[in-house]
Amino acid sequence: MLSLQQYSYIRVGTAVPDLHIGDPSANAASIKQLVEAAVQDTQVQVLVFPELCLTGYTCADLFLQHKLLTAAAAELEQLVADLASYDIVVAVGMPIAADNQLFNTAVVFHQGRILGVVPKTYIPNYNEFYEKRWFSSSLTRLSDMITLAGQTVPFSQNLLFKDNNSELCIGVELCEDLWTVIPPSSYHTLYGANLILNLSASNEVVAKGDYRRDLVKQQSARCMAGYVFVSAGQSESTTDVVFGGHSIISENGLVLDELIFPTNSATIVADLDIERLANDRRKFNSYMGNVEPRCYTTVNFSLQSPAVPQLRRPVEAYPFVPSRKEEREHRCREIFRIQATGLSQRLLKTGIPKVVVGISGGLDSTLALLVCVAALDTLGKPRSDIIAVTMPGFGTTDRTYNNALQLMQELGVDLREISIREACLQHFKDIGHDPSVLDTTYENVQARERTQILMDLANKSSGLVVGTGDLSELALGWATFNGDHMSMYAVNASIPKTLVRFLVEWYADSTDNAKVTHVLRDVSNTPVSPELLPPNQAGQIAQKTEQIIGSYALHDFFLYNMLRFGYTPAKIFLLACLAFAGEYDHATIKSYLKIFYSRFFSQQFKRSCLPDGPKVGSIALSPRGDWRMPSDASAALWLRDIANL
Repeated sequence: MLSLQQYSYIRVGTAVPDLHIGDPSANAASIKQLVEAAVQDTQVQVLVFPELCLTGYTCADLFLQHKLLTAAAAELEQLVADLASYDIVVAVGMPIAADNQLFNTAVVFHQGRILGVVPKTYIPNYNEFYEKRWFSSSLTRLSDMITLAGQTVPFSQNLLFKDNNSELCIGVELCEDLWTVIPPSSYHTLYGANLILNLSASNEVVAKGDYRRDLVKQQSARCMAGYVFVSAGQSESTTDVVFGGHSIISENGLVLDELIFPTNSATIVADLDIERLANDRRKFNSYMGNVEPRCYTTVNFSLQSPAVPQLRRPVEAYPFVPSRKEEREHRCREIFRIQATGLSQRLLKTGIPKVVVGISGGLDSTLALLVCVAALDTLGKPRSDIIAVTMPGFGTTDRTYNNALQLMQELGVDLREISIREACLQHFKDIGHDPSVLDTTYENVQARERTQILMDLANKSSGLVVGTGDLSELALGWATFNGDHMSMYAVNASIPKTLVRFLVEWYADSTDNAKVTHVLRDVSNTPVSPELLPPNQAGQIAQKTEQIIGSYALHDFFLYNMLRFGYTPAKIFLLACLAFAGEYDHATIKSYLKIFYSRFFSQQFKRSCLPDGPKVGSIALSPRGDWRMPSDASAALWLRDIANL
């Protein structure tokens, strides 16, 4: 079982009841039934109902009937009492008379206590909406407190509901409030709300659902908040319009769950990540750039954290790679264009006529070569201006060697082959190293010899050395300092290994050259290796990177969640166990997590002197932009967290 509070999750939901228009008693019974079922079935902590659900949104002039208003108030009192034993925050919509006016409100209550009443601010009175006929804006209220259901409660559009046991802080707006130029939720979030509830009655017309979804997504992203939107359902009057019960749970631009046109009363539930929202607000410091002074009242309550069997939110095992094929293809095309544009502009601005790139037959150098081809094609330059060099060494296998040669031939670049074996043996002799000792010196001599060749060829041809190393290697320090770590422009520097593979496969599917497609697919299926140690007796790769440092899929997952959201090792471990369930056991994930943090801290010195390269995504490690860290920082705090898992 999982404690939501321990990992800063809040379980929220929407509920669309079957309504009887003008019958608060029947509606309260429907609301009660949905709350009880949601608590028992999903252990939801915050549940939101549609606008005016206690009476029905479509009561029209019945709202001016005293009988309806007093019945709604009485049913609310009974509803609050009936649900007092449940540890859940509930928000329902109802009309409330106060200050010689009638207000369209959201009533928020918890364990028998009405926390507050939020009146709607923007009252629509156009097209099919006639709300000003019955309701006043919150801007015309006089009272800060009203008596409701036997309780004296706060009454204001500027209420915040704060949980004493977590970072949860709730703000409320109603329907049309969201459609305005500056929605009230914008101010609510600046003053601390990280969850916005919207009780709505938004009817269905062609294409409105798409617009509404985009509106909710954008507001949640702009406010860096959770946003729970629920609209009136099909049981509202269909005299002139139809309602679809559109329900959306969004978090910082991501839709966690959605439902429209449910056949009966229905709920959706998702877990919001409050820590993730807080980390983003601190990180993007323009968030609090211009806070307009407003008077807010904070109402406190205390939620207990339920123990749940699993999270109710998506956890992507490959956060750098979209799961949907169409989105993935679009992402690959966009990333490749960014890489090629970065390189072509560097060549254009420097006037450098040629590029030099080392080709091993592996994923990274293959992608770098494809980017070089695209850049020169864009500039209208011949591909012969790409000096592509394969440099066989002690670990080179026939598979990678032949793939490198065939790819360069098919792409029409200036192919060079320079063996490094003799030069490395001479260097071993010069420094007094026994070549039979296959240690770090043995490996790094080869990496640095290759870099020397590329740099010298660049000098000779007035060229620019294009780096091939990727983001995952930079994070783990899996590169030879002043070897493959160095170049004049690193086109893969912000692309993780998992995404490199998908980019190569995307190119294989996109090209018209069948031979290139064949080579690229074999490159994609080749085990990742620096090929610095001799092959096995069968001539196959013996030095497999993922057998040494662990799965790149896991390391990329760790990297994304650490840098993008600032999560603790404990939370990253939890998410990894969920994302990779059935693929890696918990002990393996923990061991790789330890490797990740140990190497990430110890290898910062390599990242502190990175060459230039284009940023393509939200995660990058350039010391000039995204990641500044002392090279001698201690990993002890993070490693202790892992040890205690």
